[in-house]
Amino acid sequence: MERLEDEWLEADGVGGFASGTVGMLRTRRYHALLLTATRPPAGRVVLVNGIEAWVDVNGVRYPLTMQRYAPDIVYPDIAASLMSFDTTPWPTWRFRLDEATCVTAEIFVAKQTCETVLRWRVAPDKDPRRDGAVTLHVRPLMSGRDYHALHHENGAFDFSAVIDGQCVQWRPYRDLPAIRVVTDGAYEHAPDWYRNFCYVRERERGLDFTEDLATPGVFTFDLLAGDAAMILSASASSDAVEGAAQSPGAYANALAETETTRRAAFASRLHRSADAYVVARSAGRTIVAGFPWFTDWGRDTFIAMRGLLIATGRHAEAEAILLAWAGTISQGMCPNRFPDYGDEPEYNSVDASLWFVIAVRDYLATGHASNATCDRLHEAVETILSGYTQGTRYGIRADDDGLLRAGVPGVQLTWMDAKVGDWVVTPRIGKPVEVQALWYNALRIAAQWNARWSEAANRAKASFVQRFVDVQSGALFDNVDVDHLQGSVDRSIRPNQIFAVGGLPFALVEDRTAHAVVAQVEAHLLTPLGLRTLTPEDPAYRGRYGGAPFERDGAYHQGTVWPWLLGPFVEAWLRVQRPDDAALGAARSRFLAPLDAHLDRAGLDHLSEIADGDAPHTPGGTPFQAWSLGERLRIGVLLGE
Repeated sequence: MERLEDEWLEADGVGGFASGTVGMLRTRRYHALLLTATRPPAGRVVLVNGIEAWVDVNGVRYPLTMQRYAPDIVYPDIAASLMSFDTTPWPTWRFRLDEATCVTAEIFVAKQTCETVLRWRVAPDKDPRRDGAVTLHVRPLMSGRDYHALHHENGAFDFSAVIDGQCVQWRPYRDLPAIRVVTDGAYEHAPDWYRNFCYVRERERGLDFTEDLATPGVFTFDLLAGDAAMILSASASSDAVEGAAQSPGAYANALAETETTRRAAFASRLHRSADAYVVARSAGRTIVAGFPWFTDWGRDTFIAMRGLLIATGRHAEAEAILLAWAGTISQGMCPNRFPDYGDEPEYNSVDASLWFVIAVRDYLATGHASNATCDRLHEAVETILSGYTQGTRYGIRADDDGLLRAGVPGVQLTWMDAKVGDWVVTPRIGKPVEVQALWYNALRIAAQWNARWSEAANRAKASFVQRFVDVQSGALFDNVDVDHLQGSVDRSIRPNQIFAVGGLPFALVEDRTAHAVVAQVEAHLLTPLGLRTLTPEDPAYRGRYGGAPFERDGAYHQGTVWPWLLGPFVEAWLRVQRPDDAALGAARSRFLAPLDAHLDRAGLDHLSEIADGDAPHTPGGTPFQAWSLGERLRIGVLLGE
């Protein structure tokens, strides 16, 4: 098989997940079978990193998993025996061990219980009454660490096992949840350490990349006697544990049946993948920005939910999320993110609040909101616009020309928010172009129920047309009044200008200017996976995203491709075309088909966060990104899929 390092994801709905690669090699510190959120969706800890599994067939050992050890040793190697891999309905591997023996392995996360289920069986086309023995052995590989950290051999790890019938439990560290395995196999306690696992993706990122894992013992199963099952959990209810312990195989089958039904209810592969990002926070719901390392960010939540929830008809969840975020507004600002540790949100974004208004408009347009919900969301929007008009943190306020100014040295306020130490890579202090498009749209939206904002919207539009159109190219400046210096402009060719034409309910420019914007973006920034963040002709352009954090963050918005930007581009492209059936068909073929091909690589069934600006546009960043998938869903609806 090819592409053994493509990745799969099984999310548990509360911020935890299981993930790994097609070849079962852990290439990231985040790859694990039991990674749980202790304070959903944050407080994530890795409990069970992986397994070492093998099958004895009449005394001959066949591996079902492989490991990579430092410096770069892969052992054992399953490539020769791995026949196929599929993600439908969940990650499933098929192995041919010898001429008479095929084994299927499956991993899925049951959302209703947050348990990870592992199952193995001899393929049904082989006679289970055959002579000899087919014995499965499984060694859990454990840590007990923050999901951003790494684990190393130490004397504090507690290997003690508590065995209660078919349930085996360990608690390696007292300040972390216990690890439970319910299984129909036999357990032999045999503590040991496996050392120097090598995570190549971490090495590529310039980070620490080796880890030691503890293994408390070995589970053994007779596959000729029936399927083998292991149910892993960090915290299961007593009823669930009792039910599983009485008949682990039957319990695993019941979870599989329920999970199969749940997944089959989704309208498409994209809809099913979208469900991974919708998770619990406190008593409500939120959207995780991406797996494996992001939690929920304000900007990402409001951009992503337009496609993940509103365009897919998940109106109740959209309403709950909007109402929850409405309660976090401070001085007219929505939080940019909630930290992994602590409860105080971070208010350091100029556009998160404005994207909230856009999401409110999209949701209210569905007609599903009650009068009480409308009133509460209108109130939240009014609070944002009043706060921005009067002035709030970081110099954010409506200026005398009606445009929105923002920024102070050392703080990154726009979506181009890379910062390395004290270095803000793209500070964009002044009046960034997409912020004006969002500001104008927010004013227009609020004016639909409060005429007070109509004059402000008209003034903002008039000033924008006067101040942002570049007479040299006919397109738009990326920023004006740079560093708050009146009249200064930034002519960098970036994708942000596309929001003045597409991606938002109301266009700021039309006709000749709109055509010039789309033409410039298409000529300089369009790739099959999205838009570059800077033209390759710019001296600051970085065509590859990689290396240590300093190098990666320096390239993040200096040429790197972002798939989510394809959404506003396609909408802008349609607005300057004649949006007939021919144009819709051309857009589906030209823009969506290459993006959909990406669903079969990197993060399987998902879309990556970013890609290289230079061909072949190798994907990078998170392999599972919410707003990438959300914009794909939203544009699919726009194009009549």
